[in-house]
Amino acid sequence: MTATKDEFFKPAKMSAQAKAEQTNSVVRDILDAETTEREKKTEKLKALRLAQPAPSETPKKRGRKS
Repeated sequence: MTATKDEFFKPAKMSAQAKAEQTNSVVRDILDAETTEREKKTEKLKALRLAQPAPSETPKKRGRKS
């Protein structure tokens, strides 16, 4: 099947439903990518936090103001 001049330069218009489905698909892809990046960042920060030594449990004594 060869593409004719009319098919190449004048693509058929998409129906409103098809356009909405395409938009939804693109949005889902973007959101999935952002979610994946956020989860990777969270895991990285969690690993760094767990690698740090535990803070001392003794609270600092505060002096009384005169």
